[in-house]
Amino acid sequence: MAALKESVKKRIKKIKLLVMDCDGVLTDGGIIYDCEGREIKVFNVRDGHGIKLLKRAGLDCAVITARSSEALKKRGEELSITMLYQGALDKCAAYEDILARTGLSPEETAFVGDDLVDIPVMSRAGFAISVKDGVKEVKKAAHYVTERKGGRGAIREVAEILLKTQGKWKGILKGYMK
Repeated sequence: MAALKESVKKRIKKIKLLVMDCDGVLTDGGIIYDCEGREIKVFNVRDGHGIKLLKRAGLDCAVITARSSEALKKRGEELSITMLYQGALDKCAAYEDILARTGLSPEETAFVGDDLVDIPVMSRAGFAISVKDGVKEVKKAAHYVTERKGGRGAIREVAEILLKTQGKWKGILKGYMK
C-alpha cells in the first residue's frame, strides 16, 4: 500500500460507506456470454472477502452500475449488498438515493470507478478512487489510484486501506489469530 497524504487520511477517516461500479471494478471489465446468450462475470474472491471485512467492521457497501446482470445480482446477494443499483444510466441519481436512504453525507462515502461515467459520482464522494487500469481522466479525478487492477484485488486493497486508516484492521485480524 502506498503512503497516503494526510489530507487523504483525513478523508478516509470519515468514510462509512463504500460505493462501487461493477464492470472494470468488481470485474476486469470483460463480458462473457455462454452459448445461450447468458452473461457470465468473473469476480475476485479476495475482493468479496474485503467487502465482508468492511461490513464486519461496520462499514456498508453499495454498487451502482449502468449494466444489469443476474450474475451481479447473485454476487450482491452472496455479499449481503442490499443497495445494488443495476441499469443506473444516471449514476448520480442512484448515488443521491443512497444518500437519502442512509442519511449519510457525501463526505462519509467513498466511490470506486474506472471509466468516464463514474466521474460525476467521484466528484461528489468524500473519497474518490480509481482502479489501476481506469482511464486517465478517472485517475485524475481520484484521490487515490489502486495498485491493483479492477477485478484483480482492487476492492480488497481499498478495504484494507479504509480499515487500516480508520484503526479497525488490528481488530479484524484478532478474529483470525485465535
